[in-house]
Amino acid sequence: MTSFWQLSLRNLLRQPIRSGLTIGGVALTIAVLVSLLGFNVGYRKALQADLANMGYEVLVTAKGCPYEAATLLMKGGDIPYYIDDVALGEIAALGGEFIASQTPLLMQAGFTEDGRMQLFYGIDETFLDLKPWLKFVEDGSRWFSAPDADEVILGYEAAELESRKAGDEMYIESLDRVMVVAGVLARTGTEDDGTTFLPLAKAQELFDKPGQITGIGVKLKDLKTLPDFVDAVFDIPNIQVVTLAQVEGTILRLVSTAEVLVYAIAIVAMLVALLGLTNTILMAVFERTTEIGVFRALGASRWDVFQSIWLETLIIALLGGVVGIGLAFGGTSLVESGIKQVMPFAPSGSLVAITPQIMLLSLGGAVLVGLLGGTWPGWRASLLNPIDAIRKGE
Repeated sequence: MTSFWQLSLRNLLRQPIRSGLTIGGVALTIAVLVSLLGFNVGYRKALQADLANMGYEVLVTAKGCPYEAATLLMKGGDIPYYIDDVALGEIAALGGEFIASQTPLLMQAGFTEDGRMQLFYGIDETFLDLKPWLKFVEDGSRWFSAPDADEVILGYEAAELESRKAGDEMYIESLDRVMVVAGVLARTGTEDDGTTFLPLAKAQELFDKPGQITGIGVKLKDLKTLPDFVDAVFDIPNIQVVTLAQVEGTILRLVSTAEVLVYAIAIVAMLVALLGLTNTILMAVFERTTEIGVFRALGASRWDVFQSIWLETLIIALLGGVVGIGLAFGGTSLVESGIKQVMPFAPSGSLVAITPQIMLLSLGGAVLVGLLGGTWPGWRASLLNPIDAIRKGE
């Protein structure tokens, strides 16, 4: 068997450019396959991590389209429906026995002249009850000095982007206002890192939403009591209860629709690679007709000929698979950047997770392409009559 591997490898090296291009085609196909499978795993993980880091299981919002609310909520966008902040007390009165903690939220987005979006959250001190893991960096950071203070607290990346630290004055272009940076939050790896937080009352004033909030984040004492909580607050008019499980399901259903198209593209790419590989090996068989005839005349069996051709395609497929996996690893950041540009919602964190299982599966796919691609050329070569093959080459 070792001699057949060496023979096949030498045959490939006789046409290094053609062999290299074929390996490159297989590698690109495998790189696409690995990236797509990695995206499928990574996106779900990142989404679940984002939802877990929101700190609450339920969001009470004004009645409206739950799908719109779900996507806008995860994007941190401006949900165009508001509820009065008096609902905070009503929910506490009717469903208080189920609630561990709750916090009002006013979510708004502003845009700079160059089109950059700035995400704003109006919050009060109960926000930290739902996210006890939020910590300030050690630069004199503190909480807001007053509920209506002209102050902001910056997420880690927002502070990095603006090059600001606690105590600095900061001109917020989308608000056309100078604010004092009260504090900077430590990195969390979540959407909070890019958010600018304002005192709730100040946010309501700046965005002209007096007494209004986007929603109320609720953390339940026991998630099993969710149906009872929904029943308890059912009589409060003009509100709806959106669970994060619903949000996750809604977004994943939207993503699954796109996944079908993406997988169809991956299958087409695999078929193209299969045809390219078959064509390359078939050309090699035609060029070596005389050589194959001599090989047979010297005593090689049909299986020996088939085996040597088959191994050539297997070597190309294996090398293409290994190179493709390497390309997928190297291009992960580029793929993530592209995905975030085109997707309506992309959770924070890594969107492409290339696991050992994905690498093995993709390498198995490359081997399958190699085995299939070598079957027809190998079978055709094995059927050559030695005398006729030698004559054709004369």
